[in-house]
Amino acid sequence: MTPAPPSKLIPREILFGNPEKALATISPDGKRLGYLAPDEGVLNVWVAPLSEDGKVGAGKPVTKDRSRGIRMYFWAEDRRSLIYLQDKAGDENWRLFQVDVDTLAERDLTPFEQTMAQVIGTDPNFPDDILVALNLRDKRVHDVYRISLKTGAAVLEVENPGDVVGWLADTSFRVRACKAALPDGGWQLRVRDSAEAPWRPFRTWGPDDHGGAHAFTPDNQGLYVETSVDSDTTRLWELPLSGGDGRLLAHRDDVDVGSVLFHPKRYHIQAVGFEAERLHWHVLDEDIRADFDALAKTAEGDFQIISRDDADRFWVVLYNFDRKPSSFYLFDRKARKATLLFTTRPKLDGAPLSSMRPVVIAARDGLALHAYLTVPAGAPAKRLPLVLNVHGGPWARDIWGYHPEAQWLANRGYACLQVNFRGSMGFGKKFLHAGDREWGAKMQDDLTDAVAWAVKEGIADPKRVAIYGASYGGYAALAGAAFTPDLYTCAVDIVGPSNIATLIQSIPPYWEPMRRIFDLRVGNVQTELDFLNSRSPLFKAHQIKIPVLIAQGANDPRVKQAESEMIVSALRAKGKQVEYLLFPDEGHGFARPENRLKFYAQAESFLAKHLGGRQQSN
Repeated sequence: MTPAPPSKLIPREILFGNPEKALATISPDGKRLGYLAPDEGVLNVWVAPLSEDGKVGAGKPVTKDRSRGIRMYFWAEDRRSLIYLQDKAGDENWRLFQVDVDTLAERDLTPFEQTMAQVIGTDPNFPDDILVALNLRDKRVHDVYRISLKTGAAVLEVENPGDVVGWLADTSFRVRACKAALPDGGWQLRVRDSAEAPWRPFRTWGPDDHGGAHAFTPDNQGLYVETSVDSDTTRLWELPLSGGDGRLLAHRDDVDVGSVLFHPKRYHIQAVGFEAERLHWHVLDEDIRADFDALAKTAEGDFQIISRDDADRFWVVLYNFDRKPSSFYLFDRKARKATLLFTTRPKLDGAPLSSMRPVVIAARDGLALHAYLTVPAGAPAKRLPLVLNVHGGPWARDIWGYHPEAQWLANRGYACLQVNFRGSMGFGKKFLHAGDREWGAKMQDDLTDAVAWAVKEGIADPKRVAIYGASYGGYAALAGAAFTPDLYTCAVDIVGPSNIATLIQSIPPYWEPMRRIFDLRVGNVQTELDFLNSRSPLFKAHQIKIPVLIAQGANDPRVKQAESEMIVSALRAKGKQVEYLLFPDEGHGFARPENRLKFYAQAESFLAKHLGGRQQSN
């Protein structure tokens, strides 16, 4: 049989440049549609009119960012303001900006230097206010402020006692619940009976359990609480504030609770998402069951409700696919009809994209590792060069769907394997805590076992394997090169730490209340320095014998520039092959498209040189 010819190369600009449109949202009154799109080459917020029958008019930009581009925004409940978040060159000191979509007047709602804003909430019954947490008083903790959208004035609502890491407002838009980090590494959910009443403990979790409150019940007499107590995976409960038995709402034995959908004005839970191999919805509110049935038939991808108007007639729905980019639909509940708004990257229509196949890999100790395999479209998965693409976190996970790096790698001729190694979130507490104190050890063994699986299955050529990742994935790439020097052909590290001790010592101030989590899950930098050094690639740099590509943002607040430069210096001092890219206007990842394209061009050349894959000519 004659082998199929190689598929057409997809230009990097289409995969990694700005999307043509993204993140559609509907205004509370249902009369406007917001979305992100380039304006003079930079992502900005655009607004288009929306007719009563759901037809979208011509849009216009309402923001004028000319630097990093806007990636996060939402409608305020006053029906005329958009709020967007922006930092400076990747420093993650997010500020909130208000834009009047009629006059285009703009106001900085949090004009404070070196201060991070966290949105606590908005409420349709309080359209002129927004609750925001700011570490203005103390960089280590966030207090809650009520900010007026009419005047811009910020009034202190709640002061942080020093251990609170999250706040929750009730349906009267008063902060009445919070989550605190305890000295033993556990958590405590606290409540108060009114905005003037003292705080009291409501639920407490030890270090091995997980939980928190999603929202108050509509009558403010209870909380919707997610907890792993008495269960491996988390359960969703309705618990009365007065004590007593609660009501179990949703649970699965294989995965934790995921997305939770609330009614915008009645505040009750309507559906719960569970991310297993794919996203599955458990509908609790019969009023939306027919809507979800209709959405399931609209397209073959997994869907999420992104935005809805206050009348709850129109929903903006995101569909996630594997063989095509994400698409946004406008769903008219009255007609039960979904209309395509846009596809984020329409130039990929007809491109040779690949399927993402869920697989389960057995680790050497029998633990089941849920992974995703993407191979070149139209080609047999036989003895391919393999790129093991490791997710960050590590307390995160890979999911099914369109993944630009997976498509890029498959299109260049590689098999891309993404593994949810032990320590990944979402698979229950036993799986999560199986990764405690296992950086560079059993967590790394899982990656080694995944490569062995791909080789045994005949998918991967054992002489052409790369390890690649960002953040924790970058650490894993360096650890793979240092601790298993004969397994990989080359390694790519993006903003990954090389020295665990200095990583922990330089965490951002606002992570300070959660430092005990690092002590328990990674190691104590005060008492276990030798242990942490033994798990740090920097101290095994002399064992690295494969080529390494390292990329770093100069303003990264999580993984400082020194983490990359220490190991680059160590490798160069030993005459090792290392390429280093430093982006002076980036942080923990690359927001500016010109920087992304520069990185992926160099990474593509690097992989082609050492693994033999294809590369774009320019």
